[in-house]
Amino acid sequence: MPKILVIAPSWVGDAVMVQPFLRRIKERRPDVEIELFAPAWVAPVFERMAETSRVEINPLAHGEFNLKLRRKLGRALKEHHYRHAIVLPNSWKSALVPFFAGIPLRTGYVGELRYGLLNDARPLDKQALPLMVERFAQLAEPPGTALVRPVPYPRLRASEAGRDRTLAKLELIPRKPIAAFCVGAEYGPAKRWPPEHFAVLAERLSAHYEVWLFGSAKDAAIGSAIAQLSGGRALNLCGKTDLAEAIDLLSLAQLVVTNDSGLMHVAAALDKPLVAIFGSSSPSFTPPLSDKARIASLHLPCSPCFKRECPHGHLDCLTKLPPARVEAEIEALLGVSPI
Repeated sequence: MPKILVIAPSWVGDAVMVQPFLRRIKERRPDVEIELFAPAWVAPVFERMAETSRVEINPLAHGEFNLKLRRKLGRALKEHHYRHAIVLPNSWKSALVPFFAGIPLRTGYVGELRYGLLNDARPLDKQALPLMVERFAQLAEPPGTALVRPVPYPRLRASEAGRDRTLAKLELIPRKPIAAFCVGAEYGPAKRWPPEHFAVLAERLSAHYEVWLFGSAKDAAIGSAIAQLSGGRALNLCGKTDLAEAIDLLSLAQLVVTNDSGLMHVAAALDKPLVAIFGSSSPSFTPPLSDKARIASLHLPCSPCFKRECPHGHLDCLTKLPPARVEAEIEALLGVSPI
């Protein structure tokens, strides 16, 4: 059976947006096996895509160059006899492994002068392909072929067995509908709604929902602050689950309130009703791809700035976005008042 190797992105949100690209490959080539070369921290996303045959773990740290290791990894991949590699990241170094693997056809965007490393190097028309999900999906088409639109929304499948194991591990027995708050944002604080706002919303929703806080170990302090400020009405799960467990638990949610983050894209791909809060970033490029999503944003003149931290020092785009505004978006989303 022919095999394709996909060099995957390193961010969780970008990983989610790969699924329509994989789906299109399988539509065009049902006989092909798709294997992904991906960092361990995003591998659970690909493992929950129906199109994935296998994930080969990329041991390189984020941003690490290490030419010697890349050459070694490429030579080790030769034994898999891939016919085609598709490189989704645009960096020069991301094209090295399939080149060293001697894969006959190597596709990707021109990027950082990657001629030679790629022998199917394509120009990227950012105006024609404004969304990240579209840019990935275009690479599933033959050269010179237009993107098939509409691009379907990404979809992930949760593991029922994994969900049950995680519930047992954390001793969770839900007695009310779950409202999941995804309180972190790996990119930086300019994408994080303030803990005090999350706490007010948790307090107001707690009559009808169990509020669970999701995030990585880096978000544990934020989760703790929200739990304390809400008077214990929010359960802090930040750092208590790995990504696979978080995906499975999010599948239980009846409502998600989230920063612009990787978990926002996970929740959208799980087809969960969600309200996404945007401050320094813009939904025009990487929106939550779902018919069940609404955006809460103030659209201030200084945003989107796309900075990790507020360049003006005030973070007005998020601090001045009140919980009542998010409540209104939830009501519009669900058709009933959430409180």
